[in-house]
Amino acid sequence: MKRCPQCNRVEADEALAFCRADGTALVTDSASFGSDAGTAKFDTGPTSSEIETSILPHASTTPEINRSTGPTTGLDATLGQHTTRELSKPKRHRLVLPAVVFVVIILAAAAGYFYLSRNHKTTIESIAVMPFVNASGNADLEYLSDGMTETLISSLSQLPNLDVKPRSSVFRYKGKETNPQTISKELNVQAILNGRVVQRGQELSLFVELIDVGLDKVVWSQQYNRQQTDLVTLQSEIARDVSSKLKSKLSGVDEAKVTKNYTANSEAYQLYLKGRFQWNKRTGESLKQSVEFYNQAIAKDRNYALAYSGLAESYVLFPNYSVALPQECMPKAKAAAIRAIEIDDSLAEAHVALGLYLSIFSWNQPAAEKEFRRAIELNPNYPSAHQQLANYCLMAMGRFDEAIAEGRRAEELDPLSPIISTDVGANLTRARRLDEAIAQFNRTLTLDPNFYAARYALATAYHAKGNYAEAIAEYRKALALSDDPWVKALLARSLAKSGQRDEAIKILGELQSESAHRYVPSSGFAIVYAALGEKDKAFVWLEKDVTERTPRPALFSVNPVFDDLRDDPRFADLVRRIALAKTD
Repeated sequence: MKRCPQCNRVEADEALAFCRADGTALVTDSASFGSDAGTAKFDTGPTSSEIETSILPHASTTPEINRSTGPTTGLDATLGQHTTRELSKPKRHRLVLPAVVFVVIILAAAAGYFYLSRNHKTTIESIAVMPFVNASGNADLEYLSDGMTETLISSLSQLPNLDVKPRSSVFRYKGKETNPQTISKELNVQAILNGRVVQRGQELSLFVELIDVGLDKVVWSQQYNRQQTDLVTLQSEIARDVSSKLKSKLSGVDEAKVTKNYTANSEAYQLYLKGRFQWNKRTGESLKQSVEFYNQAIAKDRNYALAYSGLAESYVLFPNYSVALPQECMPKAKAAAIRAIEIDDSLAEAHVALGLYLSIFSWNQPAAEKEFRRAIELNPNYPSAHQQLANYCLMAMGRFDEAIAEGRRAEELDPLSPIISTDVGANLTRARRLDEAIAQFNRTLTLDPNFYAARYALATAYHAKGNYAEAIAEYRKALALSDDPWVKALLARSLAKSGQRDEAIKILGELQSESAHRYVPSSGFAIVYAALGEKDKAFVWLEKDVTERTPRPALFSVNPVFDDLRDDPRFADLVRRIALAKTD
């Protein structure tokens, strides 16, 4: 069977070379044009407020297509399929025919190219939801524009086969004038969603626009005007509208995911957004404020699973920011996480919070791993789930290669996150891959030269290599960025090891004074005493750290900052007791 690619006429005669209707060269295979059903396609035709998704139809044979449009020299239809004969003496018009056919083929190919170019649709597989602009003229409403952005990122992340850049990647552009082409190149995305929020009294206006970067045009935009009391339903409406532009048809399951509301109470939702806004600041004071807002949200809606999850995520960070003793805050973290899961087991964030509690407070790594794995099952593209599974759980069990692989996966999902990049380096340090760790930290600092955690983590890798001068310089830079008592202890340790005992002792005294009014990790005192050669005092403080069930004992067995004590039998006994002290 042969077919004409121009008019789709089918010829059973295999000997025919050209179509009887229009002279186009016949082909022996059937070609069709289609598109993946259910995937949004942005065409290159005129700009429209709606994005069309279509499958090009097969051309059909019609009288209009087959009718002659001018004199045509046809092939002799009486020629048999299995016979050949020498053509009679050629005439001038038969010499012209191949040239005419060639021109027709070229013109047809050109027309087809331009037709397909205009109608070709690029599959949108990646998008960056840029921080919505607070155009209200009131800085106190920044929580609203940030919160709506983060909620939309979370909603769109539920769509399968769509790469939605995480919050940390897009918020680095907040307040900066950056063109879509630059963002697209740096984040490796095909589409960008911009938004602008204006609140006047109880009136709320939101404008959004979707840009196809490849086409360099706005392919969809919408203005929403609602009352502030309709904020919850507005958020769902926006999520549904944007999703429908990215996929031609949402399944019932997908639509339910992207439009899911965790509360119907607008006040509770706004309080949650305020809590999230404070939580993202990552300071001791802001974490305390986030807890206040989450509790207020829960008071408005006792079944607000997302608020309970936020509460758990805040409490587990308290010890790291010297807000409270682990024994005071970690049981609260556990209770909030369990309550969130009881209300909605599908919250990956709640499972991560519970996993952290089990890993750094209960020291129950097998149970923690189950929670982290459950979070990844629920949301495979959630960077924090991979990050935290690596940091404490796998690393504490000595599964270095797995831990580093999980950290790398988190980094792939959120390549512009300084904390994820730093944690990858910290795990390389714990695995004693020190040169790789130093290279990793230097890459992190290209993302943010003022990221203090990367500074002190780099210093720790230098110290582990015996490069005390470099370590001291980096610790001082870190302390200029954040007055963290743990970093002060690390600095004193490096000073002591480099022979600068007087300054190390002075810092030790400062830490003892500070402990009267803020939480100072007991391990901090231990590592300074160990560096000064006073091991008995070091073990007193380590025992206190274990009694307080702080996060650091979970990593005693692998953390190089405790190397000064590692050859003491008391240290091995302490590690053994920690393994036996796991709880639920």
